[in-house]
This record gives sequence, C-alpha cells and structure tokens, in this order.
Amino acid sequence: MSSSSPANQVRASHILIKHQGSRRKASWKDPEGRVISNTTRDAAVSQLKALRDDIASGNAKFGEVASRHSDCSSAKRGGDLGRLKVLSVSMAVFCYASPFGRGQMQKAFEDATYSLKIGEISDIVDTDSGVHIIMRTG
Repeated sequence: MSSSSPANQVRASHILIKHQGSRRKASWKDPEGRVISNTTRDAAVSQLKALRDDIASGNAKFGEVASRHSDCSSAKRGGDLGRLKVLSVSMAVFCYASPFGRGQMQKAFEDATYSLKIGEISDIVDTDSGVHIIMRTG
C-alpha cells in the first residue's frame, strides 16, 4: 500500500503558536512578525499548555480555540489541516478536507499525529514552525 492510500492517511487539526525560533516569523494575525519575534519558546509553550488545559477540561472547544489563537492559516478552518476542496451541487456548496499521509508533514508533527487515537489531543509538539497541539480527527 502506498503512503498516500486512505488506510495510511490521517486527518488532524492543530493549534500552532510561533515564537522567535520559528522558521517563519509572520502569520495571518501577525503579518510583520513583530509579536512572534518577541515571543520566547517558553512563553509559547506556556500559552499552548493553558489552551490545552481549557480544551481538556471542557471549558473550550478545540476548533474555537484554534480559530482565535493559532498562528497557522488553518485557524480559519478551526485548525483543520486538510486541503479544502469545494464541490458545487445545484445551489449547495460543500467543503471538505483531505487527510494527509506519511512524509507530508514535519516528522515530529507526523509522528505525534499518527500516535494519537481519533479525538485524542497531543502534548506539546515542537517543529521548525513553532509549538503545536494536535487533535487527530480521522
């Protein structure tokens, strides 16, 4: 089976907090990267842990937190990392996201995602992009 076959794919949402060590300092909510450039990794981890605690305790929903706090453009989709595909059927428009396979994400992110059960949320995951929490959705 190839790494892109459906049996080897997962679907996930995430919350990314960038920091001064991130490979790209700009984000959709900080286009100049001013806030990100002044955010330490420790501060990013602390923020992400607090967000994870709110979600785990039931005080907040993952997608809503991602929409408000994630530095990834996927925040517009509640953190959903799939590629959006749009189909028009009559007057209705449907959007869905595709899962991803091995070798399509940074290794630490991919390993964490594949280790989760559907609905489970990861601990803090460090990548070149910043720090993340990931929820496997499929």
